[in-house]
Amino acid sequence: MSEAPATPQPLAGIRVVEFTHMVMGPAVGHILAGLGAEVVRIEPIGGDQTRRLLGSGSGYFPMYNRGKQSICLDLKSPEGLAVARDLAEGADVLIENFRPGALDRLGLSYEQLAEVNPRLIYCSEKGFLPGPYEQRTALDEVAQMMGGLAYMTGPPGRPLRAGSSVIDVTGGMFGVIGILAALEERHRTGRGQKVVASLFETTIYLVGQHMAQFAVTGKAAAPMPARISAWAIYDVFETRDEPVFIGVVSDVLWQKFCALFALDDLWADESLRTNNQRVMARDRILPQVRALVASMTRDEIVAKLEGTGLPFAPIARPEDMFDDPQLANGGLEPVTLDTGGETRLPTIPLQMGGLRPGAPVTLPSPGADSRTVLAALGYDEERIERLVAQGAVGSQ
Repeated sequence: MSEAPATPQPLAGIRVVEFTHMVMGPAVGHILAGLGAEVVRIEPIGGDQTRRLLGSGSGYFPMYNRGKQSICLDLKSPEGLAVARDLAEGADVLIENFRPGALDRLGLSYEQLAEVNPRLIYCSEKGFLPGPYEQRTALDEVAQMMGGLAYMTGPPGRPLRAGSSVIDVTGGMFGVIGILAALEERHRTGRGQKVVASLFETTIYLVGQHMAQFAVTGKAAAPMPARISAWAIYDVFETRDEPVFIGVVSDVLWQKFCALFALDDLWADESLRTNNQRVMARDRILPQVRALVASMTRDEIVAKLEGTGLPFAPIARPEDMFDDPQLANGGLEPVTLDTGGETRLPTIPLQMGGLRPGAPVTLPSPGADSRTVLAALGYDEERIERLVAQGAVGSQ
């Protein structure tokens, strides 16, 4: 039997304990696990409620909890809480994304744990950084609405959230950045620290380009569907069957675009030779281009644009990505769901040393690794069985 191909493991040996739910906190742990860290996910007895979400939430658990071990603890019991503390005291990294003060009240604050584990890096994923909103309950959608992203996404007067949990995931990525920076600093100082990432401030970072636009121009940015484009051709166009996006983002590409589609009259018009001239003439250019594209099929447009350097994109759906040829070489990893079904889900979008992260994984059922995790803490078999019998630890 041949060995599985090697995958990058830059965080091998880093031990992570995770007190999380939903998306933002689990995304941090998934990225660290995907890079080789040992991640122990602490779930309540019976498993995290995220496992049982319906509709748009049904993909949260399998997407963001791969590559982790699962232990179920009753944190309301002294025995279960003691196990959690033992795990935290032996960890390099702790991740949590519960409401402010929730872990503090259990005796699992950064300050309390750092007294016995000064090397601990404690990552809190919150709704807001310190400030007047700090105690508010935040969700991805709340942050998008408050921070101006929903305003910029929908048409004027109709704020619209982005089409994925973009703030949860990006906030998790900022948490990972903070953890990696803290690990690097620990190499020099020997001490860990608390890292806090947040939904609201993540949103503000993402809309910063629109804030900067206002600072530069003195004019508020219009919502994206109503914006004045920076380029004359930067739109979704209808073809004879399926739509396609086309962008012409430089003067060189304008010349190439006109030649490719035999738009000789447009190229001959010297008043359209520079980008800003074309932006001012969009109303004159676009009808002709739309009519041309509408006379062809999507595949004909794609075949014509392939290899030209012109930006283009067929309009795809998420389910189309399972069969996208770009993802065939490491972009999706095999996953066995906790229901027993098989699928493939996106790997960490990196290449390191010429290798992609990602390997076949099985989602743990609730408490699947409880006994293994406790044994690794040095608990003997009698103690483990007593904790399970008491209900302080859930195990299969």
